[in-house]
Amino acid sequence: MPLFRKNIEQQLINRKLKAGKPITELQFFALELTEWETSDVRREMLDGVRYYQGDHDILRRKRLAIGKDGKLVEIKHLPNNRIVDNQYAKHVDQKRNYLLGKPLTFESDKALYVEAVKKILGKKFMRTLKNAGLDALNNGIAWLYPYYNDAGELVFKYFPGYEVLPFWKDTAHTELDCACRLYTVEMYVGSEKKKVKKVNIFKANGLYTYIFENGVLTPDPDGPKANYITVTKPDGKADEYNWERLPLIPIKYNAQEIPLIRRCRSLQDAINLLRSDFVNNMAEDVHTTILVLKNYEGQDLGEFRQNLATYGAVKVRAVEGVQGGVDSLEIEVNSENYKIVLEMLKSALIENMRSFDGKDERLKGSPNQMNIQSLYMDIDLDANDTETELQAAFEEIFWFITQHLANTGAGDFEGTEINVIFNRDTLVNESEVIENCSKSAGVISQETIIAQHPWVVDPQKELEKLKAEQEDDMSTDPYQATFTNSKKEAPDDEE
Repeated sequence: MPLFRKNIEQQLINRKLKAGKPITELQFFALELTEWETSDVRREMLDGVRYYQGDHDILRRKRLAIGKDGKLVEIKHLPNNRIVDNQYAKHVDQKRNYLLGKPLTFESDKALYVEAVKKILGKKFMRTLKNAGLDALNNGIAWLYPYYNDAGELVFKYFPGYEVLPFWKDTAHTELDCACRLYTVEMYVGSEKKKVKKVNIFKANGLYTYIFENGVLTPDPDGPKANYITVTKPDGKADEYNWERLPLIPIKYNAQEIPLIRRCRSLQDAINLLRSDFVNNMAEDVHTTILVLKNYEGQDLGEFRQNLATYGAVKVRAVEGVQGGVDSLEIEVNSENYKIVLEMLKSALIENMRSFDGKDERLKGSPNQMNIQSLYMDIDLDANDTETELQAAFEEIFWFITQHLANTGAGDFEGTEINVIFNRDTLVNESEVIENCSKSAGVISQETIIAQHPWVVDPQKELEKLKAEQEDDMSTDPYQATFTNSKKEAPDDEE
């Protein structure tokens, strides 16, 4: 399926030409959803979520061997360990928490706007953003949906990438024409509980809801059309409005919307397979010991194995003067070989995922800041790409917040510049950083120094605390107070 989806009108024309007959817009959406639901793009998104949750392909592995007819057959009596060493989930969490693990910092010339933004984008929003960031890593893209809750507050919820089929206006995927959200709900049909697929179609003039069954869209009985905003007046009447922009904000892992699982799936599968095979080989006698039979009494090898396991002995005989016996050829399972290959695979996985190893040799002892920065170089470069996409997403988020504040009479902040700073969760040599901050006093501003200090969470609040402490010191220092009073009285003395 192509990454670029043309606008709805052009795609509708293409579908009509392909079908050879007129189709409605609703039929067009049904055809697109049917194709997308089982597409490779969506399947890869679901695989990313599946692997993060620990459901790896190794869990469906079968032990196979070539049978009598030359075809592969399952051998059920052999050990078949299915070990999941979920390195993928570990590094996904590293990348998410590296960029989104600490509270965001907002900066603007208008303090009132910053306070209003902080109130809306509080701890609940940070949790939502972290969850959206997780889905963006697993799916390549996730979505934020601004809406009003029952209390009339502007809040955001997120949709995973595998639920939303976007229709973009441009090849760069920066502006949406419309979008479809496919999800499953549980409903009672009579007394029977069943799962029903629903589809929300996001358009500029409102939200449309349908039931999706057997490739056909039918209007939802609970109401097929709704506007995005409902305002209830004191007399109980409601007015409905729509946003000037489509209320879906893409949260992209990268500009190409490539899921992280694509970079490392084969390596993760190889790690699982290596660990499973090692345990299998340790538990499987047939692979570690080969028995050589001489003049064995009996022809069935299964019977021989059973007697050996049951009685610890077998009967042999002499034939034409040749004594019978059982010899063994030992095959040693070299754990060091497994260890070396496993380390190579893990190292390759870390490089391909552009993450870091928390047990790296460079962190032993008291590492200097240059070693730490070298360790974080790959994840930092990858985070730069993600942050670029998030900065674009925050422009959309701030637009909805600005409109909300204007509509509720909280202030007109149209055109106000505001910056969002992602405080990355990086290991630092605190002593070295603090020393550098102290040496920078008098060279750069105090605000910049405080922002770089490893113990500071909110630079603005820290500046306010520092200012308050300085004012307290001045008020309690009698010499400072005398000096201040003498300066104030100086003009009168000159007169």
